[in-house]
Amino acid sequence: MSREILTVVETVSNEKGVGREAIFQALEQALVAATKKKFYEHDDEVELRVDIDRKTGEYETFRRWEVVADEDHEMPACQDAISDVDTSQWAIGDIREEKIPSIEFGRIAAQIAKQVIVQKIREAERAIVAEAYSSRVGDLIYGEVKKQTKDGFIIDLGDNAEGYLSRDEMLPKEMLKPKQRINAILYMVNREGRGSQLLLSRSRPEMLIALMRKEVPEISEEIIEIKGAARQPGVRAKIAVKTNDHRIDPVGACIGMRGTRIQAVQQELGGERIDVVVWSDDPAQYIASALEPADVSGIVLDEDTRSADIIFDANDQLARAIGTQGQNVRLASELTGYRLDMMLEEEYRARQASESQHIVDMFSQRLDVDADLAMALVDMGFSSLEEVAYVPAETFDDIGLESDLVELLQSRAKEAALADALLQQESIQDPSDELLAMDGMTRELAYALAARGVVTVDDLAEQAIIDIADIDGLSEEQAGQLIMKARESWFN
Repeated sequence: MSREILTVVETVSNEKGVGREAIFQALEQALVAATKKKFYEHDDEVELRVDIDRKTGEYETFRRWEVVADEDHEMPACQDAISDVDTSQWAIGDIREEKIPSIEFGRIAAQIAKQVIVQKIREAERAIVAEAYSSRVGDLIYGEVKKQTKDGFIIDLGDNAEGYLSRDEMLPKEMLKPKQRINAILYMVNREGRGSQLLLSRSRPEMLIALMRKEVPEISEEIIEIKGAARQPGVRAKIAVKTNDHRIDPVGACIGMRGTRIQAVQQELGGERIDVVVWSDDPAQYIASALEPADVSGIVLDEDTRSADIIFDANDQLARAIGTQGQNVRLASELTGYRLDMMLEEEYRARQASESQHIVDMFSQRLDVDADLAMALVDMGFSSLEEVAYVPAETFDDIGLESDLVELLQSRAKEAALADALLQQESIQDPSDELLAMDGMTRELAYALAARGVVTVDDLAEQAIIDIADIDGLSEEQAGQLIMKARESWFN
């Protein structure tokens, strides 16, 4: 039997390219499984170890017990209580072994060994592929359609590597045929032992970015920089670009002579209409560019909530900004990272008046002041109790308030603001243990998320970057990484 084991090791190692040590370990696992099946089939708690001599192929089998404290002695099949062993030889945490008869390397053991070895080979092959492609996430991958599955297509990438393109990651109504050559981006390398390993997409914004980089030399040469992209796959997309050389027009370079460059990208994406937007570090200017071809009359930004009121002076411009079925404004919002609220000038004025009246009523009630004083506070720019409570007292000089009235007003505002804060604190749920344990998560960040109703990992997975990126100390990149980490269970 020892010669047979050595023969198996040599044969598999030479044919499959798997290291001898990995095969020996697989055989040891197989012999453990076969021994359990023969002698301990009804006792899963029994622990065994098989040791194969790497030179002779001879092997021995041992049964194992862990020495534990008396109060922890719950599994006699694999544990020894400290009071039952010789304490001069054994201490808590030691492993006590006892040699038992070894089974022959027969048909059952060989069958189990084959299964274990095949699994080891698959794991080794997956590790090789993962190592080869881990640095190519986000890159454009070229492959050939190999076969169709229930939910997508297997793409042959060459060198024994296969990618998986699910229907959810394809363009709408896209039809693929065996042997067809296609481009896709690699968006994830699945290192787990189950499921497809190289996950491909043709519908994500990264696909558009990769194609633009391929077609526009100025982008690959970093003369033009891509700042972001948003897509409704197969229908319409927006891509924001910035020039690093003032002599180069980024839009013209991306479109190309007579539109040749942008048309090549559109053809690859099934005729998807692509708007090239000039990026600006001024959010208002960036939003206005993203909403083209509409002419914006005014923009009111709220940096804290990452939202903006977009004002138009005519119905036709509002309609252009919204676009067919809301495409234009939806893509502009995704591209800029701002929630966009579109309205005509008269609607905006009416809403401002309504909001001002709401604040006046709140000040009148919570601060116990008359409507005139409440309106004066609103006219000064106050919109919350905290602002009234903590601004310097001299701020109120503009409306001629006496110092004792200012002191009373701020005292009432502090009491009301504190009461609101306590009420809000009582209603906040604690973050789940799973959320707290996530890689990259801190306790402070978890509680900041919980304050927004994001209590579980699933809650986080459902967020968009724009929803949480405004939390203090959290960048957009970090927000994106946390959200993708939370979504790993979806892919698995």
